[in-house]
Order: sequence, then structure tokens, then C-alpha cells
Amino acid sequence: MQRPQEAELQEGLGAYQEVTPEEAAAVLELMEEHEPLLNNSVAFAEQLSQELQELDEANLRALISSEQQVTQLMSSIDEALAEVGRVEQTLQVCDELLGSVKQQMDHIQQENALLHRVASNRTRLMEEIQFLTTQLQLSREHRAALSRADLSSPAAVGACTAAAQALSTCMAIPIHPSYRKLQAVAEQLILFETLKQNFENSFTNHITNIFELQGNSQSPALGTVVAPSHGHHHQELLPYTPLMAWLRNINPVLFWDLPKVYSQNLGRLYEQEIKALFEQAKIALSGRRKASLQETWEKPTGRTRRESQEGTPDRGNISRVLEQVLSQLQPLCASEQKFLQEFFWLGCDSVELQGSPEEPPCTKPRSQAEEATAQVLSELFSCLEPELRAFLDFCSRAQPLGSLQVLGTLSDSVLGTWNSSSASSPFLLSLLGNVLLLAKSNFNKCIGTLCKELEEAKTPSRMRGGILPCVSRFQELVAFSEELFRTSQRRGELDKAQLRLASSVFSSISSLSSANLKVSPDMVMMENFHHVHNFLCQKNIPCLEDKKREAKQRFREHMEKYVTTSLGQLLERLQHFFEGVKARLAQGVKEEEVSFQLAYSKQELRKVIEKHPGKEVRRALESLYRTIHKYLSPEENLLPVVWKAMEQEFIRQYREFEGLIQRCYAGAGIALDFTMEDLLSYFNCITMSNM
Repeated sequence: MQRPQEAELQEGLGAYQEVTPEEAAAVLELMEEHEPLLNNSVAFAEQLSQELQELDEANLRALISSEQQVTQLMSSIDEALAEVGRVEQTLQVCDELLGSVKQQMDHIQQENALLHRVASNRTRLMEEIQFLTTQLQLSREHRAALSRADLSSPAAVGACTAAAQALSTCMAIPIHPSYRKLQAVAEQLILFETLKQNFENSFTNHITNIFELQGNSQSPALGTVVAPSHGHHHQELLPYTPLMAWLRNINPVLFWDLPKVYSQNLGRLYEQEIKALFEQAKIALSGRRKASLQETWEKPTGRTRRESQEGTPDRGNISRVLEQVLSQLQPLCASEQKFLQEFFWLGCDSVELQGSPEEPPCTKPRSQAEEATAQVLSELFSCLEPELRAFLDFCSRAQPLGSLQVLGTLSDSVLGTWNSSSASSPFLLSLLGNVLLLAKSNFNKCIGTLCKELEEAKTPSRMRGGILPCVSRFQELVAFSEELFRTSQRRGELDKAQLRLASSVFSSISSLSSANLKVSPDMVMMENFHHVHNFLCQKNIPCLEDKKREAKQRFREHMEKYVTTSLGQLLERLQHFFEGVKARLAQGVKEEEVSFQLAYSKQELRKVIEKHPGKEVRRALESLYRTIHKYLSPEENLLPVVWKAMEQEFIRQYREFEGLIQRCYAGAGIALDFTMEDLLSYFNCITMSNM
């Protein structure tokens, strides 16, 4: 059992509280203030007790002085509580009054909502009544215009257009399905539909009658290569363009029958006019004498003179007539295409009556509009392509080079100026593009025939040399084709043809050079290849540059062969002897041992040299000069060139012979009967005597 002192101590420890930082700071401050007394604990305790007593006395005096104020405060609190009770009673009375007012306001609000709904319904009803009575109302004048369907005058057409516009507006108004059950509305809609159907039938009958009358009309006989204009037919129909737009919007099925009717009726008129146009074109080309190709080669000058005497057109007439035909077809197709796009509104998804006939409200690109008219145009001009193809065949048969003129003219038309012209007809360009394939085929056939006849050509029996007829014909063909395609930028087919002709004439020169001619084949080829080269140099045709170089090379080759062969005949034994000497040297025989060969001994060499004295060599050269002068054409002026080549080759052979003699027969005292000075004198005298 614990003692009382221990119990008190334990109780004191249990009641211990930890000093806070503020309390610790106050203790420290107090200790600093009474620092001198810290060493005397009794004095320090007494000082603290005295201060504590003073504080208790001060607190007691403060409590005694504040008792009156507390009494006053409690009295104010009692009065405030009484006032709060009175305010609560007043608020309760107000709340009861406001509850009655709220009920009255809710009732008024409900009545106002009902009144507003009644007013709104009356307004909407009035609007719907006005809508039905005004928007679904067609004037008496418009009904009369649609009923009469008078389209005989511009004024009547204008009245019908305005009435159709108003009718479309009425019929396009959206109507609630329930309104259609109203008898008045149903009757009005039936009236609109009746007016529409009646006017549709009247309008389509009227337009169809115009199409038939125009298709049955007769074109005037002009007697020249001219196509009649359809401008008056278009002007007759254009006033109906707004009504065509109306019909397209209101009844597309009925509308799309009209272009077919138009193409069927007007197609007959166009067929008549197009056939007449091509007939006049054939008449313009008639009377031409159809000479054979061989005849034109043999007598080109006579053929031209005969044509002039007979008064027939020159050979460029095909190009001019074809250009005239195309110049007539181009505006004909262009104006018809423009009319179709304006009148039938082709190329547009939808149209409006407000658009003017001159400017259809089409927003699609022009290419799509052209595509939309292609079918109508192809039906309208169904006879154009067959007639044009037949005419091109006629032109190709009219003369040997007709297909060339046709190809050149068509190429310029299809690929030339028309593509950059705003007034061109894409339909006609497409058609001409198809026909151009036929023209190319005919042209290739013609070139094939010409090449074959060039390769198989024969020379006249009396011809002894000079320029071959096939070369002259080749020159004529190339010159004519270059003149025809002078301004053309597209000559791919012509370049191929000229290459084929050049190859054929080269082959013909080679084959004809040895065909029953009394002159050397090398001379014939030399002269003809020189002629071809000079001609190609004058023309400067890019595609024939390789042929020009080939002609020059072959001219030089055959001139060298001709010179070598001619001199070989003149010094035949000498040349044969020294050819053998060179063969022995090539076999390995030493130069000093050649003379010991029996066939090439010094005695044999002297015999060969004796066969070629200087006088005989000069006479042989004079004879050779006369032969060259006789068979070479003076126009080519090749005599000085060939004679100079003869001199150079003779000098070369002379030096070769002298060199072999000096090497293989040294010290034998053997030499040719003529010197270099003699040889130069021979050539100079022959040249001077023939100037």
C-alpha cells in the first residue's frame, strides 16, 4: 500500500502537462527580467508571490467594475429577443398573404398561356389561308394563254412563256399532304395538271410541225462548193428556247423525244445538202486526166503541158477543193452545235426560265456540253462521214498524188489552226480525226505502190546513161510533198514516206545501173547518187539527213571504183604484172628475189612496159576523156571532178609502179616509157583542149 506522499506525487505526475513554446518563451523572458534574483531562490519566490498577489487584486477590481455593464447587456438581450418574436409574427402574417397572391398569379399565368396559344393558332391559320389563296392562284390571263396555246407570234410566245413560268411556280410550291384532302386545293391542283398537260401537247405538236416543215424544205441549187446556211431555221426556233427549258424541267421524258425528232427531220435536209456539196466538189475535180504513174514518170513535162492545154486544174486543185469543202463543213457543224446547246440546253443538269436564249445558264465546262450534243450531232450528220470517206477515195483516185494532198490538208485541218480556233466544231474535229486514219491508210498504200514501181522501174531502151527516170520521179515527189507540207508542223507520216521512197530509189539505182545500159554501172550509180545528194542538200530535209550522207558516200565509192576500173583497163598489163609482184611479196618472197621469178623477170617487165608507150597512154587517156564526156550529164558538171580523180589515181598508180621497180629491179635500168612530167602534161593538154 502506497504512502500518502507517494500518492500525491503520482497524482501530480499524472496531472503534468508539457510546456508549450509560448509558455517556455514567457518563462525565459521572466527569468531574464529577474536575472539578479536567480541566485537567491527565496527572494525570487517572494518576488513572484508579490506580483501574483498584485495581479489577483487587479482582476478582482476589474470584475467588480464590470458587473453593472453585464447587467445592462443582459437587459438589451431580453429586449432583442422580444423584438425578434414580434418580427416573426409579422413574417408569418406576410407569408399567409403571399400564399394567396401566388395562387392568383398562377391562375393568371395559365389564362395568359391559353390566350397566347389561341392568338398563335389564329395567326397561323390566317397565314395558311393566305398561302393557299395566293400561292395556289393562277391568274385568269395565264390560264387563258395556256388554254389557247397560241404560239403563232412573238407576243403570243411571250405570253405563253410567262404563263408557263407562273404555272411552274404554282406547281413547285410545297403543300402539306393534309391540304391535298381539301376539296378546293385538290380542284386547283387538278386544274394545274390539266393546263400543264394540254400546253405540253400543244407546244410539242407545234415544235414538231416546225421540225417537219424545215426537214421537208428544199435547199437552193448553188452550183458551187458551198453549203447552205441554216441560220434562218435556227432563228425561227430560238424564240421557243425558254419554253424548251420549261418543258425540260416539267416533263423530261417528253422533252428528250424532241432532239430525236429534230435529228430525224433535219437529218434528211442535211443529207440532201451534204450530198450536193460533195457532188459539186467532185464536179470541181472532174475532167482531170488519169495518167498512169509510169507515164507521168516518162513524160512529166508533156503531162503538165497537156493539162494546161486542156484547161484542167493543176495538181494542187485537190488540196484547194478539199480545203473549200472543209471550210464549208466547219461553220455548218459549229453553228449547228451551238444551236443545239442553246435550244435544247444540252450539257446542263437543270435550267431556269430566267435565262436568255443567247446565254444558256449552263455551268458545266464546254467539253461536257459538247459531249452531250455528240449523240444528236451524230444522228443529224449521219451521212457526213460516209460521204467524206467516199470523197477522199475519189480524191486519192483522181491523181497519183491525191492521197498525199488529202493527208496534208486533213492534217492541217485536224491538228492545225482549227484546234486553236474558238469557233471550231469538236464534233467535226472528232469526225475528221477518224477520217484522217483512212487518209493515212490510203497514203501508205499509195507510197507502197510508188515504192514498188520505183524498185521495179525500167529504163527506156534508147537511154545510155544520165539521170534515171526513177531519180527524177523521186525528186518530183519529194519536191511536191515539201511544197505541200511547207507550212505544216506535223509531218510524221510524210517523213516515214520520204524515207521509204529514198530507200526504194537507192535500190532502183543499184538495180538499173547494170540493166541493158551501154555505160559503166559505176558511172550510172556515181552520177545518180551525186544527183540525189545535190537535191537533198538543196532541200535540207531533216528526216533525210542520213540518206543524204549515204548518197554522198555511195557517190564517192562508185566514182573511185569507176576511176580504178577505167585506169585498170588503160594500163591493164602493167597493173596485172605488178599485182602479181605484190602477191609474191605478200607470200614472203624477198624484193631482190622477185626478178628471179620466171613470170616476173626483168625480161617480162620490159615486155609489159613496151606494151604501154607514152603515146599510147596519151591516146588512151584522150579516148577515156571522150567516153566520160559523152556519157556524163552536163547538168551534173561531174566531168572536172571525175577527170581530176582520174589524174590523182593515175599519179598514185605511177608512183606505186615506180616504187616497185626501184625496190624489186634495182640496178636493171628499167623505167616506164613516160615520166611524171609527161603524165601531168598529158592530163593538162587533154583538159585544155576540151575547154
